[in-house]
Amino acid sequence: YHTRSVKRFFAGTAEQLLQNCQPSQINGCHAQNIKVPLITIIQLQSLENWDGRMMAKSEENDLDDFISNIAADNGQEAQRDDKPFPASSDNSKIVKWRGNFVPEKEAKALHHVFDNLQDHFGHQRPDPRVRFNTSLAHPGHGQFWSGDLEFIYNIDGDHCTIAYMSIDSCIDLTPKLVHKHGQPLLEGYGTSWVYVHLPEPTFERIKSYVSVGTGWDVSDEGAVYDPNRKLYAIKVKMHHAEGEPKPSFWVIKEKEASNGGNKIVSFSRLGSVQEVAAQSHQQHVHRGVCIFSVSMEVEGTPNFKPHPGAGYEEANLRFTLVSVRTWGITDCVAPIVHAPSPSQWR
Repeated sequence: YHTRSVKRFFAGTAEQLLQNCQPSQINGCHAQNIKVPLITIIQLQSLENWDGRMMAKSEENDLDDFISNIAADNGQEAQRDDKPFPASSDNSKIVKWRGNFVPEKEAKALHHVFDNLQDHFGHQRPDPRVRFNTSLAHPGHGQFWSGDLEFIYNIDGDHCTIAYMSIDSCIDLTPKLVHKHGQPLLEGYGTSWVYVHLPEPTFERIKSYVSVGTGWDVSDEGAVYDPNRKLYAIKVKMHHAEGEPKPSFWVIKEKEASNGGNKIVSFSRLGSVQEVAAQSHQQHVHRGVCIFSVSMEVEGTPNFKPHPGAGYEEANLRFTLVSVRTWGITDCVAPIVHAPSPSQWR
């Protein structure tokens, strides 16, 4: 297993990410831009029932390349494990989930978040039933203490922990400006990092969850703020070296239910984000749900562990992109094409 939880996320329920931000195109499963009528929030909400759950079906056994022996992406639909989990799960019991053996509580959280598409952060969405936690440690060099965030989901009174969170957001795969000598102004963009845009209320909500769960206030370091649209652009790391698990990129597919009821939503994998970003017809801003692992760092001294409210600076969040589930392309977000001026950094 990866040192953290080896899992994959499905996209969350289709809520409006930005006010008046509706996609005019949906990407087909073979990366073809197909003109379709506007998908309104009313139409998307018709996929849900009263408690916000959506019928979903996975495409293949997606573990987002965290396992070395993952099956090749052949476009075939995988069988979904729909066995219900008990109301109170036993974390000492090991169960099989997507071809891997994991603690039962962890599997329950995955079923809740990935299959039932619950508790992701988004604009005009209910407050996620999740608590953040971390434990800071010093790496042995430098002035920063750091720790990975854990996400403890409250599922019908059962508290289940996984290492990932998901956010309604937009990922920017547009080309960036280069120097006159051919060197990029944003070095490594689309390979080792990207910008992910999210509404100001969503980012503030995430920071409030960090503060409540860990005691630390969160800085805006690494974020660019657009006051006109009230959007944050978050600089997000991507694994890209050989042997590292690259983030996967998925596009939506919709199928009619066999019984004529609600539509079944599935996603088709196009490849890694880096592979998709290299294709000219995919170099747009894509809206959907981005899935992250998150770490936190606080400046201190090697010999004394920093504590909230003890005169230390705010904590910094570091997002690593794990996977993307896209609803389509949007032209309602202005992409960043060169390095922002210092006044734009928050």
